[in-house]
Amino acid sequence: MKTKAQKQIDLNALAEQLETAKSAMIVSFTKLTVEKDQEFRNQLRGVGAKYQVVKNTIARLAVKGTQFEEASEHFKGVTAIAWTESDPVDLSKMVSKFVKDNAAIYSFKAGVVDGKVVDLSQVEAIASLPSKEELIAKLLYIINAQAQRIVTVINAVPRDLAVVIKQIGEKQQES
Repeated sequence: MKTKAQKQIDLNALAEQLETAKSAMIVSFTKLTVEKDQEFRNQLRGVGAKYQVVKNTIARLAVKGTQFEEASEHFKGVTAIAWTESDPVDLSKMVSKFVKDNAAIYSFKAGVVDGKVVDLSQVEAIASLPSKEELIAKLLYIINAQAQRIVTVINAVPRDLAVVIKQIGEKQQES
């Protein structure tokens, strides 16, 4: 059994990590195997997220004064938190897919994205959005495509002029 000092250390560590997080997902599980737990943790690490099974009382105390405080009512039963300091879309995609694929083991309790508590349907809607990197790539493609069109139009005038001069020269040589 942990001492009060050890619990305070756990509380401080969790509060410190959640302080810098942008989004978090709260899940529950039953009949969890080590293999499934490792698979979930590895997929979370793959998207740059952190994961921790928490005691509900410690979790409620850790989220006080943070953007996750509204979700404290969901800290009941077996609880685990996955959070990220980066793009919430990647975390939403991963968690919604994994929970859907492993519905017999994992259940979604709530999520917090940009300070707002969201349910599973909202997380799935967020998951359907492209990631930040994809949006930037699309924007750069659109900007680049316009620049390429301008360059093509600007280059067309001298190129067409050169073709006309060449044709005139060939015609004069023939006659």
